[in-house]
Amino acid sequence: WDNRVDFVVRYMYDIDNNGFLDQNDFLCMAVRACVVEGKGDCSTARLDDYKKLMKNLWDEISAIADDDKDGKISNQEFKDAVKKTCVGKKYEEFPQAMRAFIESNFKLLDIDSDGIVGVKEYRYNCITRVAIDDITPIDKAFETLLNDEDRKRGGLSLDRYKELYGQFLGNTADNHPAVNLFGPL
Repeated sequence: WDNRVDFVVRYMYDIDNNGFLDQNDFLCMAVRACVVEGKGDCSTARLDDYKKLMKNLWDEISAIADDDKDGKISNQEFKDAVKKTCVGKKYEEFPQAMRAFIESNFKLLDIDSDGIVGVKEYRYNCITRVAIDDITPIDKAFETLLNDEDRKRGGLSLDRYKELYGQFLGNTADNHPAVNLFGPL
């Protein structure tokens, strides 16, 4: 579980790679989300929406996690906050801003905007974060995420993604499918 949460901080939130989370990371995430969702386009209106979403997320996360109120969240502070707000809880019990971030993250994964994250979109997302010399482990990781219903629909729906994300953060065991949500770790 610790390694999974470290991964989330390092490869998803600490965008500027300075070793901690701060408000700048969340502004960078807003720009990234705007550009990716717009497939290169980033309208002022959409960017403003993402900035608002990420500002709310930063405010909520920093209120929960920035114990020393220095405007920076260390890995340990983030882990402590996730333990407090997510471990042992279902997705619906997560903080509102975190749920909004997760739902917006699904939109970024769903490159073709069909409401399903398929293997090609999953692969693309994985290789943007980790160096890998063989696609097979990524495909196997994706396959472990799928239940029978996912296989019928050709991938992960938003509801299934939320369920898996909830397990990724909320279940400390290392032997459940959601550990592969972001690829083979």
